[in-house]
Amino acid sequence: MSVDYIALSVPVFFLLIGVELIWAIWKKKDLYNLPDAISNISCGIGQQLTGLFFKSFLFWGYYQLYEHFRIWSIEPSVWSWAVLFIGVDFCYYWFHRLSHEINAIWATHIVHHQSEEYNLTVALRQSWFQSFFSNLFYLPLALIGFDPTTTLTVIAFNTLYQFWIHTELIRKMPRWFEYLFNTPSHHRVHHGSNPVYIDKNHGGTLIVWDRLFGTFTEEREPVVYGITTPLRSWNPLWANVHYWRDLFRLSAAAPNFSEAIKVFWAAPGWRPVVLGGPEIPRTVSRHHFRKFRLHLHPALAGYLLLQFALVLGLASFILFQAPFIPLRQLVLPAGWILLSITSLGLLAGYRNGRMLAETARLLLGAALLLVLVKQPLFLYTGLAAMTLSVLALLRLQQKALLALRPS
Repeated sequence: MSVDYIALSVPVFFLLIGVELIWAIWKKKDLYNLPDAISNISCGIGQQLTGLFFKSFLFWGYYQLYEHFRIWSIEPSVWSWAVLFIGVDFCYYWFHRLSHEINAIWATHIVHHQSEEYNLTVALRQSWFQSFFSNLFYLPLALIGFDPTTTLTVIAFNTLYQFWIHTELIRKMPRWFEYLFNTPSHHRVHHGSNPVYIDKNHGGTLIVWDRLFGTFTEEREPVVYGITTPLRSWNPLWANVHYWRDLFRLSAAAPNFSEAIKVFWAAPGWRPVVLGGPEIPRTVSRHHFRKFRLHLHPALAGYLLLQFALVLGLASFILFQAPFIPLRQLVLPAGWILLSITSLGLLAGYRNGRMLAETARLLLGAALLLVLVKQPLFLYTGLAAMTLSVLALLRLQQKALLALRPS
């Protein structure tokens, strides 16, 4: 069984997020927005939970290729690890680049680019379905002869490296480092919706692939973060499916079968001529760009923060205990967590049906406690927390704290 280095790193992630947040408050920098941060972390929670059920299936092909079709058997050594590191980063570059150039893959990767903020929580904003595409790009490594466990480990560390580059606190690294490695400056460019920055700097750990293949751009003008058509929602479920809906609608409106299929393999922004032709990204500037932000009443903000902390605690417990618990026993708790982050996203965004969804979530949580929890202390504590949450929700509704008030 391979070690899940991503899950083990979660405490470090939140420690560094706390340091960045404290620094931003101290320097009076506007880096964080509570609903956005919750939405970012919620997407990460969903990605980790769905990964529990998909991971073995998704990497099955790698195991089969390695076991039956590998050309060599590469023994572990310092040199083999170094070559594998370069191979993994090379494969990641091409996955990442093509995820910006093919609609069907962009439909999963788009989740990571939706935030209009840029802080360490954005690193956790991951698609629930991206692995269905990304794992295909590592299959050549199995044919070469790199064993699955070692490859998964290097992929994990390639992913972990990319956490720290999601920040505005670090402006530039030393010149030699900027030339070889991906840095916060390079990755800010990648997250920009400025036309000059779109589809640039796809590297994972190394930036040399972008320099070699013509996709590198220096950070010059101030970056406007987000996607060209803003999501304007804090709902992580909607974040993961909205672009698929757009693709299927566009495909259904296409004038013939070939163009209906081309919608999924064309570049983002492509449209049949009869539907207006390709969309050109508009010019944006940080000075004039208006972020999606809603004023939250302090009581609502407190409710969201407390509820999310409880959900995050449960999700962390499940992720750490998953190796020791049969997957079938995790289905209901994982489902309730996904429902929870969706409901809290609706609350934060003042969406229709938010009160009904949140009430249903709390009642379902109480029912799950009665069914799944056998220890009286945890059962009574959980039911008390659910009861207090329902009362707090009713109080919020009574005081009309959920009225929409755009900034």
